[in-house]
Amino acid sequence: MPSSRPGLVHVESPSLTLRGTQMIYTNLAVIFDMDGVLVDSYQAHYVSWNRMLARHDLAMSEQEFASSFGRTSREILEDQFGEHVKQSEISEWDNRKEADYRDILREDFPAMAGARELLGKLGEAGFHLAIGSSGPPANVQVVVEQLGCGELFSAAVDGSQVTCGKPDPEVFLKAAGKLGIDPRNCAVVEDAPVGIAAAKRAGMTPIAITGTAAREKLSAGAAIVVDSLTELSPKRISELIQQHRG
Repeated sequence: MPSSRPGLVHVESPSLTLRGTQMIYTNLAVIFDMDGVLVDSYQAHYVSWNRMLARHDLAMSEQEFASSFGRTSREILEDQFGEHVKQSEISEWDNRKEADYRDILREDFPAMAGARELLGKLGEAGFHLAIGSSGPPANVQVVVEQLGCGELFSAAVDGSQVTCGKPDPEVFLKAAGKLGIDPRNCAVVEDAPVGIAAAKRAGMTPIAITGTAAREKLSAGAAIVVDSLTELSPKRISELIQQHRG
């Protein structure tokens, strides 16, 4: 129940029950970024960007690509290629790039190590699960389909549902709202510094996974930095949320 004292906000404490020998966590949630977290999409995005840009005699360096992590394709086109593309053409370029990306994923889907296993364990343990991605809805759909774990996710927020990209916390706050879980009872798994910053600004527990960004760039804001999803478990994530809440 809400606190009767003015100026205070009640935060519902996580509930913990025992089912057989397994701990069941309720009122806790994990929000997953998609690219670089659930799917090893680095190469697919890099190839699809340059496949699309080559049609216009342009190219994106790997350094430029790495600096774009966590941002929408539209933002990247406007900021990095604005002098080459007309505003009226941005949607066409954006749609072509993302279509190429989905084609690549359908040909060979590189799930992140331990992704399916962790999702299954979290679902069994009672966690609410969501995706919070800056990608378009069609990309989210392809990834969920290829993972084969769609029934485990209770919510998804994609780039079409937000007005501000990361590091703004909008995507994660909307995901928590859809789940009906207090942000302070949510963990976010991210691979990009802007995503970690967004999770912190949302009041959530940021969990970083290496691969697309250097460890030192992630560790400044994350509660923990892991090299693989296999290092995480329902119990460990619950402990991190409790510690982050103080």
